[in-house]
Amino acid sequence: MQHPNEYRGKSVVVLGMARSGVAVAKLFHAYGANVTVNDKKERDLCPEADELTALGISVLCGGHPPDLINKETALVVKNPGIFYSTEPVKRALALGIEVVTEVEVAAYICEAPIIGITGSNGKTTTTTWIGKMLETAGLKPIVAGNIGRALCDAAQDAEADNWMVVELSSFQLKGTVHFHPRIACLLNVYETHLDYHGTMEDYAGSKAKLFANQTEADTAVLNWDDAYCRSLIPWIKAKIVPFSMAEELVSGVFLRTLEGVETIVYRSEDGNESAILTAAKLGIPGRHNIQNALAAVAVALAAGASEQAIAEALQQFRGVEHRLEFVRDKDGVSYVNGSKATNPAATIKDLEAFSQPIVLIAGGLDRGMEYDSLVPYFQGRLTGLIALGETRDKLARTAEQATVPQIRIIASIDPEQAMMEAVEAARLLAKDGDVVLLSPACASWDMFTSYEQRGSMFKRSVHTL
Repeated sequence: MQHPNEYRGKSVVVLGMARSGVAVAKLFHAYGANVTVNDKKERDLCPEADELTALGISVLCGGHPPDLINKETALVVKNPGIFYSTEPVKRALALGIEVVTEVEVAAYICEAPIIGITGSNGKTTTTTWIGKMLETAGLKPIVAGNIGRALCDAAQDAEADNWMVVELSSFQLKGTVHFHPRIACLLNVYETHLDYHGTMEDYAGSKAKLFANQTEADTAVLNWDDAYCRSLIPWIKAKIVPFSMAEELVSGVFLRTLEGVETIVYRSEDGNESAILTAAKLGIPGRHNIQNALAAVAVALAAGASEQAIAEALQQFRGVEHRLEFVRDKDGVSYVNGSKATNPAATIKDLEAFSQPIVLIAGGLDRGMEYDSLVPYFQGRLTGLIALGETRDKLARTAEQATVPQIRIIASIDPEQAMMEAVEAARLLAKDGDVVLLSPACASWDMFTSYEQRGSMFKRSVHTL
């Protein structure tokens, strides 16, 4: 696509009226484009419709009109979650009309350098942590994208002395062409979202687009311990700064263990070393959060943050809602909300964060996968499993294979009722010193509108105990 000001008087179709769709519609309207916003939901389920209509933007709800996309359409901007198999997207591509996501649009108008963070797991925690580090260092970050403000909205406020810190999903990156972050960070790549991407090649390739337009003047932060991340090295033009939990690197950020003490260390290209902080002082628990910390340190250093500011933020950060979020202690049992664990790999990391016995609440959208990978992590860790959602029977079988001593299945499909029953069942199974952990290993869309809603219902249920 071109700069948004090149679409004055031209037809731009925005598919999806979520936060990003509203922001991008307003942006193109301000630049003088003829904007049409389309959402398959009925109008009474689109509270933003009246605001857009009042601005003079055409809003079509309740389905996709057959003439929505035509030869006069200059550009289609789609909500990242809309499948490419959706009829208006297919028609646009058949007509040779460019289809992008909001990220591509925002990059054209953003005056601040962009830090882009993606990965199968850990994006939100790492992105938020980077924002805290840069804020502590006085570097004026704006955190946006897949969390917080829509990127198009935030980009309009960004100035050259800001840093735009952006969490990016594979859905968002797939719809980019010219997007160019100054610093790009890939945390990891696991098998997930194949219902959307179809193949691992498409999923991983969408993640890799983060680096596609970088130059030698830019920085690429990569997980040295992830085979896919390392496979990208020959194709990346930017300066590579790796991070590793497993080995001391020639240069980069890594974990060093001396006399049983794990320390985050940065080694520059000329061999100079700095000990940033011991892992025990991190503000949030879990081995996976040590890895997130390594990535955040590498990014923050590349952005110019001082080691002192980075160490301070590493200690003060207490985590993100729905990511191993402590809810309360009740009768000697700790209740923890990990609703953001939407795939087995994320749940494994959550389970590894605790040394106490765990009663796990899990289950959700059935994407056709099995959960055998969880068996060794259930064994010896779980004293009980509460299974709910479409995958409840699959997860119960997984728990049986792992000889989990107590298994309960929640049959209710009403989201609030199911969560209340799950929390009550967990309370009855848990003993003094146990952890009741919501870490679903599945997306939320079978019963809940989002992982946020799922986590909030869990927290409400816990507070009623």
